[in-house]
Parts: sequence; C-alpha cells; structure tokens
Amino acid sequence: MGISRFSPILEGGYVAFNPETSTTTQGETVKEALANLREATELYLEEFPLIVSGRPLLTMLEAPENKLLKQHQTCV
Repeated sequence: MGISRFSPILEGGYVAFNPETSTTTQGETVKEALANLREATELYLEEFPLIVSGRPLLTMLEAPENKLLKQHQTCV
C-alpha cells in the first residue's frame, strides 16, 4: 500500500484513508486503523484491480488549519 493518511477523530480514535483506492476505515489506535485499512484495501482490490497506466502524479497543497481540531489537540 502506498500513501495513507490518518486523521484523529474528535470523539476518539483515528480515520485512515488510502487515496489510491479511496478506501476509508477507522480504529481506536493508528495501528488498528492501519490494519483495518490494509484489510479494506485488499478486499477492494479483489473486486476492482487497479489498472496502472503511466506514472502517478503526486502533488502537495496547503490548506487553512482546522481551528476546532487545533483546539482539541491542545486539550489532549
């Protein structure tokens, strides 16, 4: 699995997202979220194999900070 993104959930736990397949899952810990994401991605790829056509394009961008998330992080 290539790139994964993990985001904390305000209620607790983490959401994991694989942008290559758009699979999303969650877990109580980063480790659990990663294991769940791996399983979800494997199941997805069994049904919908990726067709590789050329080189992937990866870019980065900046977005404004989420003030609610920032407040939550300082409270934890």
